[in-house]
Parts: sequence; structure tokens; C-alpha cells
Amino acid sequence: MGLLALLFKDPMAFFLLVPLLLYSVIAHEVAHGWVASLFGDNTAKHSGRLSFYPRSHIDPMGMLALFIIGFGWARPVPVDYRNLSSSRRAIIAVSLAGCAANILIATVTIFLLQFQLFQANRFFAPALLITARINIMLGAFNLIPIPPLDGSRVLMEFLPSNAKYQLARLEPFGFFIIIILLWTGMLSPVITFVQSIILGFIGMLLGFIR
Repeated sequence: MGLLALLFKDPMAFFLLVPLLLYSVIAHEVAHGWVASLFGDNTAKHSGRLSFYPRSHIDPMGMLALFIIGFGWARPVPVDYRNLSSSRRAIIAVSLAGCAANILIATVTIFLLQFQLFQANRFFAPALLITARINIMLGAFNLIPIPPLDGSRVLMEFLPSNAKYQLARLEPFGFFIIIILLWTGMLSPVITFVQSIILGFIGMLLGFIR
């Protein structure tokens, strides 16, 4: 869903939503860099990418896409995988960190929506609901194992060397492959399935909190 329609339908909700979504995509990238630093790679830190200052992260096309089609991205945080200690475990952790950040944000927003204070607010309710939906979608989309998405790096750690090499070779064409699969609708069932898993996980977390 594009978000520009919300600007005309409910301007206040739109302007509440802008920083929530902006920091959702930034948090995804910062999480990659922060976890990488825990495992010994400070490339993101030395590049000034562990900051939440928007200018360090904004990708103009990614931000434009976010508000036109309801899905976007920030500039990828640099990670030098050669610096990571305990390589396989570290690569998997770094790769999943961004998705984990989006799932955490979605969990917090859904938790807030359990309270009447937010449910009844005509500005906060739609902003929080859209934030939750987009973060779940971001998490699900990035878990797809097509390079350069995060899921591909996780999958590579479980593949034999030859298969890992063949999958890595797809990365220069990955963006176009993803666009074609999205356009033909072939990715829709996969994304929906992963979203349902994420929603179930969030429901389980909120069940423990209650």
C-alpha cells in the first residue's frame, strides 16, 4: 500500500507515521552493524553507520519507494565478514539482526495497540498499525533466500561450497530476479507464509508478556 494516499486522507497520521517508518528501515541497518561489532567487525562503526542520524542512512530511491509503494530500504551498512569471530554463527547472527529489529518494532507497536489509549486515538492507531504491518513485511521480505537479501546469507552457511558459490553468483542479478518474482506474484505466497510465522512468533511473545 502506498502511503501518499494517507497524506490526503489523514495528514496527522501520515506525519506521525513518517518518523516511525524512517527509523524502522534505519534500525534494520543499524542492527546489522551493531551485531557485527559484537562479533569483532567495526567497519560500520568506523563508517559512522551505528548512528540513528537519518542522513547517514537514507537512500533516496528507498525512501521514495517507501512512501509511494509502502516498501523501502536504507543504504546497506558495510560489514567485513572476514573480521567476524566464530564465522558461521557470527554471519548468521549479523544476517538475521535486521529482520530481528523489524520484528521487535512490530511487536512493540502491536503491544501498544492492546491499550485503549492508543486504540481509540484516531492518529496513533492507524500509524501504529501501518508501522507494524510494514515492519512485518520488511522482516519477511528480507528473510527470502535470494541474494542480496539477508535470508540468502543465512542459507549459504548451510550449503556445500559449490552450491554456496552458485548462489553467491546470483547477487549481481538478484535485484532484477526479485522484481520479476514480485511482479509475477510468485513471491507473494512465500512472503505471506513468512509473515504468518512472524505473526505467530509475535503472538507467542505477547502471550508471555500478558
